[in-house]
Amino acid sequence: MLNSTLRKLGRVLLAAGVCGSVALPAHADWDKIHQSGTLKVAVYEQFAPFSDRNAGIDVELAQALSAKLGLKLKLLPFPAGENLGDDLRNMVWKGHYLGYGPADVLLHVPVEPQLMNDNGKVSIFAPYHVETVRLVRSARTMPQFDGIESLAGKTIGVEKVSIAGMVLLGEGNGRFRDKVRIFETAGEALTALKAGELDAVLANRSEIEATFRDDPAFPLNEVAFQRLPRAGWAVGMAVRKEDQDVARMLQQAVNELRASGELQAIFARHGVHEQMP
Repeated sequence: MLNSTLRKLGRVLLAAGVCGSVALPAHADWDKIHQSGTLKVAVYEQFAPFSDRNAGIDVELAQALSAKLGLKLKLLPFPAGENLGDDLRNMVWKGHYLGYGPADVLLHVPVEPQLMNDNGKVSIFAPYHVETVRLVRSARTMPQFDGIESLAGKTIGVEKVSIAGMVLLGEGNGRFRDKVRIFETAGEALTALKAGELDAVLANRSEIEATFRDDPAFPLNEVAFQRLPRAGWAVGMAVRKEDQDVARMLQQAVNELRASGELQAIFARHGVHEQMP
């Protein structure tokens, strides 16, 4: 299945030059959340290693946040919409017209100035990870990597309509297109690499690390593309604009999870190295 979150983030980055409703319940504030005894956290469906079938990094983070705040967790997994604005509307400040949501907080929101400017009804804050695109290669078929020129003549897998796919297919006016294989998901591409069907895969670092877990047979490399920020992009969380007390409580909880090492441990359990914002 198409990774809609990455597709939408790609649009945000590239646009920046780097890569009939019904009435819904009143907005919650911290007092109402505290009185309810439950924190409602929205996470993306089918988004491994962060959230998939009620498991993953973001699911464990939601559990840790609710525990820090002394609340029970109500997880709201949802399918990504056509764009990030849809997700913020449906899961943060309004709710879906079918009656699903809103949540108290949405996880895995890009902390991007353009996204913030375009969505004035939410606050985006508390970055807890920096995602980057990396190349993972077969040490057998690609024993050396000396930059983008090493990709010439190699079969590279990418996810359909992902940031990795966009930058690789567009690099050098499409010079690598003939050797690019497109998969529905990054997971499928990584499985094909394991099976010896590809020379390398370009994907999000977290997806690669969760699959290979530092296997020396599949080393990671940074690749410089003209339209891709080398520093990556931070992801955090979003609440309604007026819920600043909720944002402060969640920010404090994230700070404490990081200071105690619990946040890093959550990532490590899924084979991912947390990248500090």
